[in-house]
Amino acid sequence: MKLAPKYLPLAATVSLFLLMAALGSLRYTGFFSAQVFANLLIDNAFLCVVAVGMTFVILSGGIDLSVGSMIALTTMVSAWLVQKHQWSVVAVVPTVLLMGTAFGALMGLLIQRFRLQPFIVTLAGMFLARGLCYVISIDSISITDPTYAALSEMRIPIGGEASLSLSALLALVVVVLAMFVAHCTQFGRTVYAIGGNENSAVLMGLPVRATLVGVYTLSGFCSTLAGVVFTFYTLSGYGLHAVGLELDAIAAVVIGGTLLSGGIGYVAGTLIGVLMLGIIQTLITFDGSLSSWWTKIIIGALLFVFCLLQRVFEARRGPTS
Repeated sequence: MKLAPKYLPLAATVSLFLLMAALGSLRYTGFFSAQVFANLLIDNAFLCVVAVGMTFVILSGGIDLSVGSMIALTTMVSAWLVQKHQWSVVAVVPTVLLMGTAFGALMGLLIQRFRLQPFIVTLAGMFLARGLCYVISIDSISITDPTYAALSEMRIPIGGEASLSLSALLALVVVVLAMFVAHCTQFGRTVYAIGGNENSAVLMGLPVRATLVGVYTLSGFCSTLAGVVFTFYTLSGYGLHAVGLELDAIAAVVIGGTLLSGGIGYVAGTLIGVLMLGIIQTLITFDGSLSSWWTKIIIGALLFVFCLLQRVFEARRGPTS
Protein backbone atom coordinates (compact mmCIF):
# COMPACT_ATOMS: atom_id res chain seq x y z
CA MET A 1 0.00 0.00 0.00
CA LYS A 2 1.49 3.30 -1.15
CA LEU A 3 1.69 6.10 1.41
CA ALA A 4 0.08 9.39 0.35
CA PRO A 5 2.75 12.10 -0.22
CA LYS A 6 1.26 14.42 2.41
CA TYR A 7 2.02 11.83 5.09
CA LEU A 8 5.70 11.45 4.14
CA PRO A 9 7.13 14.10 6.56
CA LEU A 10 5.11 12.65 9.44
CA ALA A 11 6.10 9.09 8.53
CA ALA A 12 9.76 10.13 8.42
CA THR A 13 9.46 11.70 11.90
CA VAL A 14 7.79 8.65 13.44
CA SER A 15 10.31 6.29 11.82
CA LEU A 16 13.26 8.34 13.06
CA PHE A 17 11.83 8.50 16.58
CA LEU A 18 11.35 4.72 16.68
CA LEU A 19 14.88 4.23 15.35
CA MET A 20 16.35 6.47 18.06
CA ALA A 21 14.30 4.69 20.73
CA ALA A 22 15.52 1.30 19.47
CA LEU A 23 19.17 2.40 19.34
CA GLY A 24 18.97 3.87 22.84
CA SER A 25 17.36 0.71 24.19
CA LEU A 26 20.05 -1.50 22.66
CA ARG A 27 23.00 0.71 23.61
CA TYR A 28 22.18 1.95 27.11
CA THR A 29 21.16 -0.11 30.12
CA GLY A 30 17.95 1.15 31.67
CA PHE A 31 16.93 3.23 28.67
CA PHE A 32 14.04 0.98 27.68
CA SER A 33 11.68 1.69 30.55
CA ALA A 34 8.26 3.26 30.84
CA GLN A 35 9.52 6.03 33.12
CA VAL A 36 12.29 7.08 30.73
CA PHE A 37 9.76 7.53 27.94
CA ALA A 38 7.30 9.22 30.31
CA ASN A 39 10.06 11.64 31.25
CA LEU A 40 10.26 12.74 27.61
CA LEU A 41 6.84 14.33 28.07
CA ILE A 42 7.33 15.38 31.70
CA ASP A 43 10.49 17.36 30.89
CA ASN A 44 9.01 18.91 27.74
CA ALA A 45 5.38 19.45 28.74
CA PHE A 46 5.65 23.24 28.44
CA LEU A 47 7.28 22.91 25.00
CA CYS A 48 4.51 20.57 23.89
CA VAL A 49 1.79 23.04 24.90
CA VAL A 50 3.42 26.02 23.20
CA ALA A 51 4.20 23.96 20.09
CA VAL A 52 0.52 23.05 19.73
CA GLY A 53 -0.34 26.74 19.44
CA MET A 54 2.56 27.25 17.05
CA THR A 55 1.23 24.42 14.88
CA PHE A 56 -1.99 26.32 14.16
CA VAL A 57 -0.01 29.48 13.39
CA ILE A 58 2.30 27.72 10.93
CA LEU A 59 -0.61 25.81 9.38
CA SER A 60 -2.16 29.19 8.55
CA GLY A 61 1.08 30.29 6.89
CA GLY A 62 2.18 32.56 9.75
CA ILE A 63 4.77 32.61 12.52
CA ASP A 64 4.78 33.62 16.19
CA LEU A 65 8.08 34.72 17.72
CA SER A 66 6.55 35.98 20.98
CA VAL A 67 5.82 32.65 22.65
CA GLY A 68 9.07 32.31 24.62
CA SER A 69 8.77 35.82 26.00
CA MET A 70 5.12 35.21 26.89
CA ILE A 71 6.18 32.18 28.92
CA ALA A 72 8.70 34.33 30.80
CA LEU A 73 6.11 37.07 31.37
CA THR A 74 3.62 34.50 32.65
CA THR A 75 6.13 33.16 35.17
CA MET A 76 6.99 36.69 36.32
CA VAL A 77 3.38 37.83 36.70
CA SER A 78 2.46 34.57 38.47
CA ALA A 79 5.39 34.77 40.89
CA TRP A 80 4.77 38.48 41.53
CA LEU A 81 1.09 37.97 42.30
CA VAL A 82 1.71 34.94 44.50
CA GLN A 83 4.73 36.19 46.44
CA LYS A 84 4.11 39.94 46.62
CA HIS A 85 0.31 40.02 46.77
CA GLN A 86 -0.48 36.57 48.22
CA TRP A 87 -2.86 35.58 45.41
CA SER A 88 -3.93 31.95 45.31
CA VAL A 89 -3.21 29.68 42.35
CA VAL A 90 -6.97 29.61 41.64
CA ALA A 91 -6.90 33.37 41.03
CA VAL A 92 -3.49 33.60 39.34
CA VAL A 93 -3.96 30.99 36.61
CA PRO A 94 -7.15 32.46 35.07
CA THR A 95 -5.64 35.95 35.28
CA VAL A 96 -2.48 35.09 33.36
CA LEU A 97 -4.41 32.98 30.84
CA LEU A 98 -6.68 35.95 30.13
CA MET A 99 -3.59 38.18 29.80
CA GLY A 100 -1.93 35.90 27.25
CA THR A 101 -5.12 35.34 25.28
CA ALA A 102 -5.69 39.10 25.00
CA PHE A 103 -2.06 39.64 23.99
CA GLY A 104 -2.36 37.05 21.22
CA ALA A 105 -5.68 38.50 20.06
CA LEU A 106 -4.11 41.97 19.81
CA MET A 107 -1.27 40.66 17.63
CA GLY A 108 -3.74 38.75 15.47
CA LEU A 109 -5.87 41.87 15.05
CA LEU A 110 -2.86 43.93 13.98
CA ILE A 111 -1.80 41.26 11.50
CA GLN A 112 -5.28 40.84 10.02
CA ARG A 113 -6.60 44.41 10.12
CA PHE A 114 -3.50 46.22 8.90
CA ARG A 115 -2.04 43.34 6.82
CA LEU A 116 1.23 43.51 8.72
CA GLN A 117 3.80 40.76 8.47
CA PRO A 118 3.42 38.21 11.31
CA PHE A 119 7.20 38.11 11.68
CA ILE A 120 7.38 41.84 12.51
CA VAL A 121 4.28 41.96 14.72
CA THR A 122 5.26 38.94 16.81
CA LEU A 123 8.87 40.16 16.99
CA ALA A 124 7.53 43.37 18.51
CA GLY A 125 5.43 41.24 20.86
CA MET A 126 8.53 39.29 21.83
CA PHE A 127 10.43 42.44 22.80
CA LEU A 128 7.41 43.93 24.58
CA ALA A 129 6.71 40.83 26.69
CA ARG A 130 10.38 40.33 27.57
CA GLY A 131 10.71 44.00 28.51
CA LEU A 132 7.64 43.86 30.75
CA CYS A 133 9.31 41.06 32.70
CA TYR A 134 12.05 43.47 33.80
CA VAL A 135 9.52 46.15 34.69
CA ILE A 136 8.24 43.72 37.32
CA SER A 137 11.69 42.67 38.54
CA ILE A 138 15.21 42.27 37.20
CA ASP A 139 15.79 39.37 39.60
CA SER A 140 14.31 35.91 39.82
CA ILE A 141 11.27 35.56 42.09
CA SER A 142 10.99 32.19 43.83
CA ILE A 143 7.54 30.75 44.48
CA THR A 144 7.23 29.29 47.98
CA ASP A 145 3.46 28.83 47.96
CA PRO A 146 2.69 25.27 49.19
CA THR A 147 -0.10 24.78 46.63
CA TYR A 148 2.31 25.44 43.76
CA ALA A 149 4.80 23.03 45.33
CA ALA A 150 2.12 20.34 45.73
CA LEU A 151 0.98 20.71 42.12
CA SER A 152 4.60 20.60 40.95
CA GLU A 153 5.27 17.35 42.82
CA MET A 154 1.97 15.65 41.94
CA ARG A 155 2.35 12.36 40.08
CA ILE A 156 -0.30 10.27 38.28
CA PRO A 157 0.49 6.50 38.09
CA ILE A 158 0.34 5.05 34.57
CA GLY A 159 1.25 1.45 35.33
CA GLY A 160 4.03 -0.32 37.15
CA GLU A 161 6.40 2.17 38.76
CA ALA A 162 5.95 4.76 36.00
CA SER A 163 4.05 8.00 36.50
CA LEU A 164 3.28 11.29 34.79
CA SER A 165 3.35 14.77 36.27
CA LEU A 166 0.29 17.01 36.28
CA SER A 167 2.00 19.16 33.63
CA ALA A 168 2.54 16.18 31.33
CA LEU A 169 -1.08 15.12 31.72
CA LEU A 170 -2.18 18.67 30.93
CA ALA A 171 0.00 18.63 27.80
CA LEU A 172 -1.67 15.42 26.60
CA VAL A 173 -5.11 16.93 27.16
CA VAL A 174 -4.09 19.99 25.12
CA VAL A 175 -2.88 17.74 22.28
CA VAL A 176 -6.13 15.76 22.21
CA LEU A 177 -8.28 18.91 22.25
CA ALA A 178 -6.12 20.50 19.55
CA MET A 179 -6.50 17.43 17.34
CA PHE A 180 -10.27 17.68 17.68
CA VAL A 181 -10.22 21.41 16.86
CA ALA A 182 -7.91 20.93 13.87
CA HIS A 183 -9.83 18.09 12.23
CA CYS A 184 -13.40 18.26 13.49
CA THR A 185 -14.32 21.96 13.58
CA GLN A 186 -14.87 24.72 11.03
CA PHE A 187 -12.08 26.71 12.67
CA GLY A 188 -9.58 23.92 12.01
CA ARG A 189 -10.71 23.39 8.43
CA THR A 190 -10.46 27.12 7.78
CA VAL A 191 -6.92 27.21 9.18
CA TYR A 192 -5.89 24.51 6.71
CA ALA A 193 -7.67 26.34 3.88
CA ILE A 194 -5.92 29.64 4.68
CA GLY A 195 -2.54 27.93 4.74
CA GLY A 196 -3.27 26.24 1.42
CA ASN A 197 -4.44 29.40 -0.35
CA GLU A 198 -5.87 32.38 1.50
CA ASN A 199 -7.48 33.90 -1.59
CA SER A 200 -9.26 30.64 -2.37
CA ALA A 201 -10.46 30.45 1.24
CA VAL A 202 -11.96 33.95 0.90
CA LEU A 203 -13.70 33.01 -2.37
CA MET A 204 -15.13 29.92 -0.66
CA GLY A 205 -16.82 32.20 1.87
CA LEU A 206 -14.82 30.96 4.84
CA PRO A 207 -14.38 33.28 7.87
CA VAL A 208 -10.77 34.07 7.04
CA ARG A 209 -10.46 37.31 9.03
CA ALA A 210 -11.88 35.91 12.26
CA THR A 211 -9.81 32.73 11.89
CA LEU A 212 -6.54 34.63 11.43
CA VAL A 213 -7.21 36.56 14.63
CA GLY A 214 -8.27 33.31 16.31
CA VAL A 215 -5.03 31.56 15.36
CA TYR A 216 -2.87 34.12 17.18
CA THR A 217 -5.36 34.26 20.05
CA LEU A 218 -4.98 30.49 20.41
CA SER A 219 -1.20 30.78 20.26
CA GLY A 220 -1.27 33.45 22.98
CA PHE A 221 -3.43 31.20 25.15
CA CYS A 222 -1.16 28.19 24.58
CA SER A 223 2.02 30.15 25.28
CA THR A 224 0.55 31.46 28.54
CA LEU A 225 -0.68 27.99 29.51
CA ALA A 226 2.85 26.76 28.77
CA GLY A 227 4.06 29.52 31.09
CA VAL A 228 1.80 28.17 33.84
CA VAL A 229 3.27 24.70 33.26
CA PHE A 230 6.78 26.18 33.24
CA THR A 231 6.02 27.86 36.57
CA PHE A 232 5.10 24.49 38.06
CA TYR A 233 8.33 23.08 36.60
CA THR A 234 10.69 25.77 37.98
CA LEU A 235 8.67 27.26 40.88
CA SER A 236 10.01 30.68 39.96
CA GLY A 237 9.51 33.67 37.74
CA TYR A 238 12.42 35.17 35.80
CA GLY A 239 12.79 37.42 32.79
CA LEU A 240 15.36 35.08 31.23
CA HIS A 241 13.15 32.00 31.37
CA ALA A 242 12.43 30.35 27.99
CA VAL A 243 14.95 32.38 26.00
CA GLY A 244 14.95 30.92 22.48
CA LEU A 245 12.05 28.58 23.22
CA GLU A 246 10.15 29.96 20.24
CA LEU A 247 12.84 28.42 18.03
CA ASP A 248 12.51 25.06 19.79
CA ALA A 249 8.74 25.22 19.25
CA ILE A 250 9.17 25.97 15.54
CA ALA A 251 11.72 23.15 15.28
CA ALA A 252 9.33 20.68 16.93
CA VAL A 253 6.50 21.69 14.58
CA VAL A 254 8.66 21.40 11.46
CA ILE A 255 10.26 18.12 12.52
CA GLY A 256 6.73 16.93 13.29
CA GLY A 257 5.87 17.25 9.61
CA THR A 258 4.07 20.61 9.36
CA LEU A 259 5.03 22.54 6.23
CA LEU A 260 6.41 26.02 6.86
CA SER A 261 4.44 27.24 3.85
CA GLY A 262 1.23 26.22 5.63
CA GLY A 263 -1.76 24.07 4.77
CA ILE A 264 -0.33 20.64 5.65
CA GLY A 265 0.55 19.28 9.07
CA TYR A 266 -0.77 17.43 12.09
CA VAL A 267 -0.95 18.17 15.80
CA ALA A 268 -0.02 14.54 16.47
CA GLY A 269 3.12 15.14 14.42
CA THR A 270 4.01 18.09 16.65
CA LEU A 271 3.77 15.81 19.70
CA ILE A 272 6.19 13.39 18.01
CA GLY A 273 8.44 16.34 17.16
CA VAL A 274 8.56 17.39 20.82
CA LEU A 275 9.30 13.81 21.88
CA MET A 276 12.02 13.72 19.22
CA LEU A 277 13.76 16.71 20.81
CA GLY A 278 13.35 15.04 24.18
CA ILE A 279 14.82 11.73 23.12
CA ILE A 280 17.85 13.46 21.60
CA GLN A 281 18.51 15.12 24.97
CA THR A 282 17.96 11.81 26.77
CA LEU A 283 20.37 9.90 24.50
CA ILE A 284 23.07 12.51 25.09
CA THR A 285 22.46 12.34 28.86
CA PHE A 286 22.70 8.54 28.88
CA ASP A 287 25.90 8.70 26.81
CA GLY A 288 27.55 11.00 29.35
CA SER A 289 30.57 11.83 27.18
CA LEU A 290 28.92 14.43 24.94
CA SER A 291 28.31 18.09 25.71
CA SER A 292 24.70 19.25 25.97
CA TRP A 293 25.43 21.52 22.99
CA TRP A 294 25.26 18.43 20.80
CA THR A 295 21.49 18.62 21.30
CA LYS A 296 21.41 21.88 19.32
CA ILE A 297 23.77 20.52 16.69
CA ILE A 298 21.66 17.43 16.06
CA ILE A 299 18.42 19.41 16.04
CA GLY A 300 19.95 21.84 13.53
CA ALA A 301 20.98 18.97 11.27
CA LEU A 302 17.51 17.45 11.52
CA LEU A 303 15.92 20.77 10.60
CA PHE A 304 18.07 20.98 7.48
CA VAL A 305 16.99 17.48 6.49
CA PHE A 306 13.30 18.12 7.11
CA CYS A 307 13.39 21.45 5.28
CA LEU A 308 14.88 19.69 2.28
CA LEU A 309 12.23 16.98 2.59
CA GLN A 310 9.56 19.67 2.57
CA ARG A 311 11.01 21.22 -0.58
CA VAL A 312 10.97 17.84 -2.31
CA PHE A 313 7.36 17.33 -1.24
CA GLU A 314 6.31 20.80 -2.45
CA ALA A 315 8.08 20.23 -5.77
CA ARG A 316 6.12 17.02 -6.27
CA ARG A 317 2.88 18.69 -5.23
CA GLY A 318 3.39 21.77 -7.42
CA PRO A 319 2.32 20.49 -10.87
CA THR A 320 -0.92 18.99 -9.48
CA SER A 321 -1.98 22.04 -7.44
